[in-house]
Amino acid sequence: MALNSSGPISLAGTTAGQSIALELGLSATGSINLNQADVRTLAGVPSGAIVMPTNFYGKANTYTIEYLIIAGGAGGGVGGGGAGGYRSSVVGEPSGGGASAESVITLTPGTSYSIVVGDGGAGAANGSYARSSNGGNSSGFGITSLGGGGAGTGAGAGAHNSGVSGGSGGGSHNYYGGGAGTTGQGYAGGTANNNSGGGGGGAASVGGDNGGSGGSGVSSSITGSAVTRAAGGSGFPNGNGTPSANTGNGGGGGLSGTTGGSGIVILRYLGSQKGTGGTVTSAGGYTIHTFTTVGTSTYTA
Repeated sequence: MALNSSGPISLAGTTAGQSIALELGLSATGSINLNQADVRTLAGVPSGAIVMPTNFYGKANTYTIEYLIIAGGAGGGVGGGGAGGYRSSVVGEPSGGGASAESVITLTPGTSYSIVVGDGGAGAANGSYARSSNGGNSSGFGITSLGGGGAGTGAGAGAHNSGVSGGSGGGSHNYYGGGAGTTGQGYAGGTANNNSGGGGGGAASVGGDNGGSGGSGVSSSITGSAVTRAAGGSGFPNGNGTPSANTGNGGGGGLSGTTGGSGIVILRYLGSQKGTGGTVTSAGGYTIHTFTTVGTSTYTA
């Protein structure tokens, strides 16, 4: 909780909302002084005189992060696999599906958060009537990006020709419709005739029709360098092969579709390192934590 907005505030003590030590997660009876770096940070006074208790009124021991959460891309069928859902709160960069950046998140030091990186979906085998597999969801901090939608494949009775909805939708086969994208995450897959596959939807555009390209991805500089991720897979006969890991790209369509790219979770905050988890780097005054391992990890603020 934040410190009081008026009244007494002490360096130590056991009263929540009045004890600087408790707000910082320190012992109520331990040693603490006004010149400590964490105390100055809480006061917002990096040097010079601190005015007690005025500089501490309403202050909270929290910090904000920007995030990029991308789900796994779907595998390709005859159509291209849909890209994994793309959600971003990076200031000045879009989220998927043409949406604006989402709100930044405030974290409390000492709190642990589960981070999930979704895997890429499997491609459909040659001659299979089953659709390709959706990508796995990625999540963190109460935010979930949906896996890309599987692609249509097969022909004849019992075939599953339409694309599947997902973060971005899968491309279709045999005159059926492409899968729908999810608002704020990605676009729909393309449609196709019976001799081709529609492209999978991407984070920035719909998939192309009749063997068309997958929808385009979105470029982000959250790590300090611009990288484009969450593109849809191209439909048969122009399938674009197996995407790289941690891109969230959809798999390419073909007689046998390829596996989608796994997702990724990245967060950053201004200043020196505060939390632990993932691969830690720095760029442009930010500390950056990158999670690439498929499955569940932990970020401790």
